[in-house]
Amino acid sequence: MQRDAIDLGSVKIPRLFRAYLVPTLLGMLSLCAVTATDGIFVGQGVGSDALAAVNICVSPTMVIMGISMMLGVGASVVSSIHLANGNVKAARLNITQAIAAATVVVLLFLALTLPAPETTGRLLGSSDSLMGLVTEYMPWIFACCLFQSWAAIGLFVVRLDGSPKYAMWCNVIPGLLNAVLDYVFIFPLDMGLRGAGIATCISCALGGIMVIAYLLFGASVLRFIRIKFSRKSLALSLRNIGYQCKIGISALLGEATMGVLMLMGNLMFMRYLGDDGVGAFSIACYYCPFVFMIGNAIAQSAQPIISYNYGLGNHRRVVATERLAILSAIGCGLLVTAAFIFIPAAMVHLFLHGNSPAAQIAVEGFPYFSAAFVFFIFNLTAIGYFQSVEKVALSIIFALLRGVIILVPSFLVMPILFGNTGIWLALAVSELLTSASIIARYLLSRPHHRLHT
Repeated sequence: MQRDAIDLGSVKIPRLFRAYLVPTLLGMLSLCAVTATDGIFVGQGVGSDALAAVNICVSPTMVIMGISMMLGVGASVVSSIHLANGNVKAARLNITQAIAAATVVVLLFLALTLPAPETTGRLLGSSDSLMGLVTEYMPWIFACCLFQSWAAIGLFVVRLDGSPKYAMWCNVIPGLLNAVLDYVFIFPLDMGLRGAGIATCISCALGGIMVIAYLLFGASVLRFIRIKFSRKSLALSLRNIGYQCKIGISALLGEATMGVLMLMGNLMFMRYLGDDGVGAFSIACYYCPFVFMIGNAIAQSAQPIISYNYGLGNHRRVVATERLAILSAIGCGLLVTAAFIFIPAAMVHLFLHGNSPAAQIAVEGFPYFSAAFVFFIFNLTAIGYFQSVEKVALSIIFALLRGVIILVPSFLVMPILFGNTGIWLALAVSELLTSASIIARYLLSRPHHRLHT
């Protein structure tokens, strides 16, 4: 496993940021392609009801991924600072504890949900007509959570260990495999929605195993370390995990925002437009992770640079990195918005035939939905900065604003004010108000502090 020579403390910031961003962005978009490929094959091979069923099953997996991201961000920030101070053993211990904790959480989730799939489906908003499809898909997509959790945490570590290109392949190879298996299981083998679930499970398993194999056999510095099980050691582990969660909790809230978005969108579209509305919204939800991952890629590419130099006390490099990340976020947000405005029909018809009611609803709604994306990516990047410099309270406040405090009321109020269009605009309202809050905080603190405070 070839590692890239990366000096976080001295290489010029644009070159360093580009070295992380390009493979990280490609890898994350490939990860999104796993889900999007499912949607394309399911929509064309099974139909809009199957898309709605998938959308119903996905929201709790986003929460599990949020927990994994929380641990991954926390472990990465803490390990970066330990490495900057020369404490390799502490860095290894933190990443080992993070993956162990995530494994326990996922196993508990599976134990609570899989024994009663119909009950779980009803809690997630499934109608009776969709329940058969929901219970067909649920076991497989829930089982993916274990491997996705390993990958979510491990890829932070792989990049920090100096191997962003290997991290990219841990996403690209499973994405390609998923596309092949989706086609084979859904069309030649006619396995329907169950086939899509099995394909996703196999491809995610490969990605998770690739990450674990690196940490066991290929890591340069950040490999696994044996965890002791004495009372004192377990208490230390719980303390470390608690601190990781404290730093990374806004990543959990960021991922949970996707879950809340899907859940509230499903409920509102089901209420106002029925199954066809949920089917239309499900197509938007297949694209939304791409937008989320662009913001995540920018934040995660900046994070090791910011955290390492923050640990060294080099605030000039911290500020320069964050400035470049913000400019990248705005540029990427504008590009994505343009696609939703100018080619919505082409984007929708990848998933559904153009004459279906769900497709028509989606084509009309996409331009409104895209109003959120510049603010969406900006917010993720700004919150990632606060995480990277251990500004925990600020990262939590802004993550809560965009994920719950503003988002849920927006979904409830906007349809009343603007009808069906208001449902599509709810996310934009939440992200815009959060961006305004972040900018206001910066402007109010500017007379006294620079950005790094």
